Amino acid sequence: MTVKGNNAPLTARLTYRRPFDWQAMLTFFRDRATPGVECVDGDCYARTLSVDGTHSVLTVGPDSRKDCLLLTVAGVSKRVLPRVVHQARTVFDLDAPTVAIEKALRRDRALRAMARQAPGVRVPGAWDGFELTIRAILGQQISVKAATTIAGRIAARYGAPLDDKVSSSDLPLQRIFPTPVVLSRARFNRIGIVESRAATIRKVSAAVRKGELRFDSEDTVTEVCAKLSSIRGIGDWTAQYVAMRALGHRDAFPSSDLGLLKAIAYPERVSSKQLLAIAEDWRPWRAYAAMLLWGSLPHSGG
Repeated sequence: MTVKGNNAPLTARLTYRRPFDWQAMLTFFRDRATPGVECVDGDCYARTLSVDGTHSVLTVGPDSRKDCLLLTVAGVSKRVLPRVVHQARTVFDLDAPTVAIEKALRRDRALRAMARQAPGVRVPGAWDGFELTIRAILGQQISVKAATTIAGRIAARYGAPLDDKVSSSDLPLQRIFPTPVVLSRARFNRIGIVESRAATIRKVSAAVRKGELRFDSEDTVTEVCAKLSSIRGIGDWTAQYVAMRALGHRDAFPSSDLGLLKAIAYPERVSSKQLLAIAEDWRPWRAYAAMLLWGSLPHSGG
């Protein structure tokens, strides 16, 4: 990949705890990559970002050194590189306590085989809490593929064009994900979503714009989830999914998710209440259990 910017692209090595299945992480992001904003190309993940109002393009892929990924980012100064590195470590869950997680989850008979097939399970994070929340709202009661398509339409219509000073000659990246200010007044006509969902997105966007909802605040996960759930159109599934991926809550668990209800006793299906009871034994790692369950069934997950 060739990425250019005002200055030479900056690079950093990201170490990780083994085991780590980079291909599984790529598969998760590939299925959910917002067209024009992010993509998976070969064995690399790439996306656009706005850092302090400056457009940038980053790529992450395997490094020649053992147990490392290589981060390359164009368009940012060395001053902000540590922030991007920290964010990347969080997004790819590189510091997960893999031994403790595996030991806990393998005690469960239903998860044991899944854990063997997916050693070192990780919970993919989010580059931006607001962006992830919008994606979660779009994913309500529709397929991953459909939600991804609609997210691409929103980015194409309302996202800012990627600055010409930062571009990629061989990656389909053209947009910065829309800001809360823009989406708080968006009409979303002919996008493919019902008006009630459009209204929910506008309300979330307005709450973030006003500072009433923040994903980097001192609020606890419980408080953020409560604020989200108070918005019409957002239920427990969306709040838990946001807590899981945007807030890094390792025990978050969207128990009403259809994929989870199917996967735990496939081909049978349990109720949300039954799944919650079963999942009590997975604390405090229920988010990782969710990833194992989703990974056991193709195209499941938010």
